[in-house]
Amino acid sequence: MERISCDVCVIGAGSGGLSVASGAAQMGANVVLIEGHKMGGDCLNYGCVPSKALLSAAHHAHAFKTGAPFGVDPAVPTVDYAAAKDHVAETIAKIAPHDSQERFEGFGVRVLREWASFISPTQLRAGNHEITARRFVIATGSGPFVPPIPGLEEVTYHTNETIFDLREKPEHLIIIGGGPIGLEMAQAHRRLGSKVTVIEAQKALGKDDPDLAGFVLKRLREEGITIMEGCEAKRVSAEGGVTVETSEGNVTGSHLLVAVGRKVNIDRLNLNVANVDHDRAVTVDAALRSTSNRRVYAIGDAAGGLQFTHVAGYHAGVVIRSILFGLHAKAKTDHIPWVTYTDPELAQVGLTEAQARDAHGAALEVISLTYDDNDRARAMRAEGMLKLMVVKGRPVGASIAGPQAGELIGMWALAISSKLKLSAISGAVLPYPTLGELNKRAAGAYFSPRLFDSAVVKTAVGLVQRFLP
Repeated sequence: MERISCDVCVIGAGSGGLSVASGAAQMGANVVLIEGHKMGGDCLNYGCVPSKALLSAAHHAHAFKTGAPFGVDPAVPTVDYAAAKDHVAETIAKIAPHDSQERFEGFGVRVLREWASFISPTQLRAGNHEITARRFVIATGSGPFVPPIPGLEEVTYHTNETIFDLREKPEHLIIIGGGPIGLEMAQAHRRLGSKVTVIEAQKALGKDDPDLAGFVLKRLREEGITIMEGCEAKRVSAEGGVTVETSEGNVTGSHLLVAVGRKVNIDRLNLNVANVDHDRAVTVDAALRSTSNRRVYAIGDAAGGLQFTHVAGYHAGVVIRSILFGLHAKAKTDHIPWVTYTDPELAQVGLTEAQARDAHGAALEVISLTYDDNDRARAMRAEGMLKLMVVKGRPVGASIAGPQAGELIGMWALAISSKLKLSAISGAVLPYPTLGELNKRAAGAYFSPRLFDSAVVKTAVGLVQRFLP
């Protein structure tokens, strides 16, 4: 048994863990990084990267069919589903060196490819190694949650961890779960030639603004995706391939994808021995520090909050400031954006309209625009919507549905995180014509009635014009 002592021991080599390990090591800390599975974690291997690569392949297939308004004759694409999956694998392979063991060892990190388990509040074991650390950072991420649907264990089903290895195009893909993962995979497979049915027990895209979510769902249905909302999957059987019995009748298809949510990966850690309080995730305070063992921090999905790769990266910065410099750093959520990468995209930062009304009441102003207000969108024949939630001249939330919504939301994420006033956005000079001008127009729409409909302003202008030489 090799005994190792270090300043920081990071458990999990996903986005957050890699950021902590590299940052701490490059600033002089003695760091051990433990990973029992794949470097890069879920995002590189099963999530963000492969899903966006498959969506890109699907976008090219869809473009064959949609050129008529631009004078391009539509055509039926010939889709090689296995080749599309080759593109997915190639994309992962190109990014993998950035997350590789060799790269992080080059930073001075000791990397152990073992599963970790605590053996005391100050020690853990990983294979034949016993590690004692001043600080532990749990960055184990999450995996697909598989619900206890009767019969599910008796059929072949996929999750996001297996769907990207599938080489045979599904004739009819049934997806249980109408959240971002389910709907991204629904559109990707529909555009690549599969029939797709989505079964959602509640509201599809239920965490987003209902108006904008409805706009996206309408477009998905127009592409031929069947989306059954308020429809519970009650039983699964192998009849006819795979059959899902629902509250609205039976659905039979060739393949099944389960995408109902995520489960935090903490089962192997033996947290009770480490005196680390937890339920579905590690119980942490605002500084992402364990409430019961002050040596332990948790970041990303393991901290129990928003489950996004960029949140894990943000958390890494918070704990590095605390661990390395002793600074009092806290994690916030009001400036965190998220995006569903369907076409059209759906993006959110800060409060939705409903949340903002609950929080701010009559002080809230909501500015709504459509992509019709933008010349670049007209040239693209692009449709979309933007909502901006404003309180006393500052944005508190933004919701966007449409092409490049994930890019457009970045300006509002910056504005909210930096506490900018709308005057900073309206005063920016942006290139014409770009979709980014939608953001500037939204900010300008806040000031327009205050300038153009104000008797005080008109009187002042009149006096200036009267006496101006």
